[in-house]
Amino acid sequence: MKIALLTPTFSRFSGMDRVVELNAKDLLKKGHTVSVFCFEGDIHIPKVKVIKLGISKNPTIARVYRLLFFLDSIKIHRYGSMLKNYDVVTSHFYPMNLLAAYAKKKYGTRFVYHNHGVAPPWTFNTLPERAYMRMFNRLSNWSIKDCDEAVSISKYLQGVLKNETGIKSKVVYDPIDTARFRPGLDPMRIRKNCLIPSKDPLFFYNGRVSPHKGVHMLLKAFEIIKKKEPNAWLIVSGRHTFPAYSKKLKEQAAQFGKHAIFTGFTPDEELPYYYAACDVFVTCSLWEGFNMNIAEAQACGKPVVAFDVGPHREIVKRGKLVAKGRLTDFAEAVLATGRNPQK
Repeated sequence: MKIALLTPTFSRFSGMDRVVELNAKDLLKKGHTVSVFCFEGDIHIPKVKVIKLGISKNPTIARVYRLLFFLDSIKIHRYGSMLKNYDVVTSHFYPMNLLAAYAKKKYGTRFVYHNHGVAPPWTFNTLPERAYMRMFNRLSNWSIKDCDEAVSISKYLQGVLKNETGIKSKVVYDPIDTARFRPGLDPMRIRKNCLIPSKDPLFFYNGRVSPHKGVHMLLKAFEIIKKKEPNAWLIVSGRHTFPAYSKKLKEQAAQFGKHAIFTGFTPDEELPYYYAACDVFVTCSLWEGFNMNIAEAQACGKPVVAFDVGPHREIVKRGKLVAKGRLTDFAEAVLATGRNPQK
């Protein structure tokens, strides 16, 4: 079959796009012809054609354009028409759903929606951000109303989708590349690079640096941890997508000196070694649709401490869940898990 995968940013920094990448490789192995449609991207797969629609390099303009993409009828027609001869179009996120819906309406192409969820407005800090996410969610739900099939990446999202749209979906958890994420990797590689002593407690977060990921709360919890474990270290890895938020985080982390490290985006080839180096993977994320980073950490044999939100009860198999916002409890759970990682 000829299959198109649609995602806004076919990029290494995005967990969703790593799922698209693994999906594309799996489809190739099964003998299908695969293309990826995106606005921008840096992932390259032999034998997979990547069609880029193009978008502004200015983050604010790009964010507004993605929200209002439904108004760009010229581009929707141009790229939607390119889906004419595909057997299946799988869209992973708004606004790419609009291209899949166009192909279904005009050519009868099968439209599969792969539901990664949309972060709820309350997880963001400012009124403009909350208004944006409220509209984004409404447009996303509107754009999938005529899909032929829906797949959700957790039971939690399956329920949300059903409640908000009436659409039933099957659950398919995000795949993890266990050839890369596995136990037994060198734990000293990253510690040596960052000059972290082998016996000092090291806690690691990886994911987008965004308000709904709760990195500000993680830093508050780390402040509590440092009072009991002065030699503790925290590494925060991930792409910064909200400049003002990131600036406040770095101001907040200044009190920890060299013991709080912001790496920015970590290349794929290095990421497994960060998991290997840490004692506990930590996240104060306020919302998730799945949480690939937790699954990757566990695949590397590492325990997890996270808030009990969304799908985390489905995903966390080793470690502890803490009530959302209970930072003292979170800090104590991190310390206890670090001392006894088998529980």
